[in-house]
Amino acid sequence: MSKKKAFALRIDEDMLKAVEKWAADEFRSTNGQIEWMLKESLKQAKRLPKKKSE
Repeated sequence: MSKKKAFALRIDEDMLKAVEKWAADEFRSTNGQIEWMLKESLKQAKRLPKKKSE
């Protein structure tokens, strides 16, 4: 399992509310929703890092 690193994120209040609602609709935490959104964007851009083989 990969390590997770915490960092502060400044985000527009209305955008955060929209993400929180989307997360609730998908039964995810806000953090989980943001991670999912970032992962999907990286996949679409073909920039998702390769997984290390175990």
